[in-house]
Amino acid sequence: MLDFLRTLTMGGPVMVPLAVCSLLSIAVIIERAIFYHRASVDTQRLVQQVRSAIERGDLPYALSLCERTRGPVAGVMAAGLTAARRGHDPARAMEEHALAELPQVNQRLAVLDTVVTLAPLLGLLGTVTGMIRSFHIVSRVGMSHPTGITAGIAEALIATATGLVIAIYSLVAYNYLLDRVKHLVSEMEVRATQIANALEERGAAAPQAAARTAASTHTAPAAVVS
Repeated sequence: MLDFLRTLTMGGPVMVPLAVCSLLSIAVIIERAIFYHRASVDTQRLVQQVRSAIERGDLPYALSLCERTRGPVAGVMAAGLTAARRGHDPARAMEEHALAELPQVNQRLAVLDTVVTLAPLLGLLGTVTGMIRSFHIVSRVGMSHPTGITAGIAEALIATATGLVIAIYSLVAYNYLLDRVKHLVSEMEVRATQIANALEERGAAAPQAAARTAASTHTAPAAVVS
């Protein structure tokens, strides 16, 4: 381990910003992985329970199910049910809530995107500075000081390798997390549509039931008279 750290220190001054990039990347990867893990819940089962409650006309229970469930998907569904209880448009409420959740879902991914681009450039900068150092030694003492020349070349190669390694694992993590974001956004859209359809079907069924009740009420006296 000490030999590895000693080798890294041979990469020159550019290793300092590379170390910062590495720490930022690892911190973001861990934080986002925890966030998306907590946001991943069994929304299929939740939707089934909520739709059953909507069909029974028990909106308070449906809302309590969503409020007890963590994650942005359940939050979007709760927004729609709250709007329906207040007589507002549930589809619009869920759309607004989903838009409000998007910044939190995409939070800090720009840091990873920046590290993916910046780390190789810093490594390239280390390559240039290392080669400049080697040529500077050659111009002063000629080829009689091979140790100084190889030190500059080692600085160039270590900085380049470090920048590439940081960019590679950051890119893999960024693409994975971006895929989780797309899945989460798609799930919000699907579940919001399902809840909106369930509420719409419930709203359409209520007037029909009222019409059937009124029709039976009007026909009952006629049967008595006859």
